[in-house]
Amino acid sequence: MTLAQLSDRFRLQHAASRAEGAASAQERRGRLETLKAMVLERREAFARAIDADFGARSAMETGLLEVTPLIRSLDHARARLGRWMRDERRPVNLMFQPSRAWIRHEPLGVVGVIAPWNYPLLLALGPTVDALAAGNRVMIKPSELTPAFGALLEAAVAERFDPAVLTVVNGGVDTAQAFSRLAFDHLVFTGSTRVGREVMRAAAENLTPVTLELGGKSPAVVAPDYPLDKAARSIAFGKFLNAGQTCIAPDYALVPAGQVRAFAEAVLDQARRAYPTLQDNPDYSGVISERHRVRLHEAVAAARAAGAEVLEHPDAGDGNNGKIAPTLVLNPPSDGLLMQEEIFGPVLPVVGYDSLDEALAFVAARPRPLALYGFTNQARTRDRILGSGLSGGATLNGTMLHIAQNDLPFGGVGPSGLGAYHGPEGFKRFSHARAVYDVGPVNAFERLGPPWDGAAGRLARAALRFLAR
Repeated sequence: MTLAQLSDRFRLQHAASRAEGAASAQERRGRLETLKAMVLERREAFARAIDADFGARSAMETGLLEVTPLIRSLDHARARLGRWMRDERRPVNLMFQPSRAWIRHEPLGVVGVIAPWNYPLLLALGPTVDALAAGNRVMIKPSELTPAFGALLEAAVAERFDPAVLTVVNGGVDTAQAFSRLAFDHLVFTGSTRVGREVMRAAAENLTPVTLELGGKSPAVVAPDYPLDKAARSIAFGKFLNAGQTCIAPDYALVPAGQVRAFAEAVLDQARRAYPTLQDNPDYSGVISERHRVRLHEAVAAARAAGAEVLEHPDAGDGNNGKIAPTLVLNPPSDGLLMQEEIFGPVLPVVGYDSLDEALAFVAARPRPLALYGFTNQARTRDRILGSGLSGGATLNGTMLHIAQNDLPFGGVGPSGLGAYHGPEGFKRFSHARAVYDVGPVNAFERLGPPWDGAAGRLARAALRFLAR
């Protein structure tokens, strides 16, 4: 799509959103039902396209981690849409009675969605579900790193939707930059913190509000009381799905100092059980591009050169097929890439601590992450972990499961993101809470107006004395 066509598509949606007003509940449910039918009809084709873009992407992971939560969110929104759309009554102060006040949740207009490559289906259509439920029109820009998927999504949407309601725009970095400069009524971006800053800067030119889902270094804190093998199983599960290319994957683990190697071996043992082989294993995903693979290899090599011990899956291979083996790095240097940047791959640093206070201080001293994982069976320790610092979300005694709850908001805080969506929070995120006040049959307040030298002044002074009590 040319930049001129991109602008034309935006103007089409913008004009329709202003001319046609808010979509009814029936229209919104119809759009969600159409989207669900499209996903179900094309789910195998989507999985094949994503596999082609990755070089190797487990079809089961696409089904479990993208299609299933997407269908669940569609069903959740359709079932609760009427409740979300109801006006919210608000109380009126005695001074203004008799009258009524309420909030109407109204669509913003046109919502732009810039989707990432790691979960291209879920993170393109997940925000779209909430935006359509709120009555908006939506434009989606898939990642240029998933061209096969992007082309399929564009064709599938064009087949079922009026472009004035939902449309997909494919293109490279220039297209993405032009997309972020459009005067959307709201813009959603999922990706790196660096690019998020650029998107927010571009959106600011039009005063476009943004939702940024950015990631960061999500820690897993294993308390001394928690069984090591159980923690290893949960952390291995969350870390090695999609070869670690998940924004809320555990980015590093903090464990008692005397258990660092035992924990690392337990995590690697779980990886071997889940993926007995790697190179020809359709269940284990590849890393998206050569640039990402080189970055990961160089980060591990730098940690090894600095004296860190490295444990790898035995079927590491030469990496020529795009796969990087599950890798554990024990106590890497704090100033290396593995401890300074989000890893976004199947590499897990394991850092030892001498006391839980030391571990929690380590987390609190770093930028606020998108997710926090705490492993403990003690309520007091759980509260200490949760109180150690803000994160976008948290799962206790497991990993990543908070994102699968439709009634919990998903979003970051500070450098890990801005704003949240999912379920009711998503509906509100893409709605304007419009305040409405209906004056009753007697407008007593206006009778207090000037001139103030008569009864109106006496009433006003009495009201001021009453309020000052």
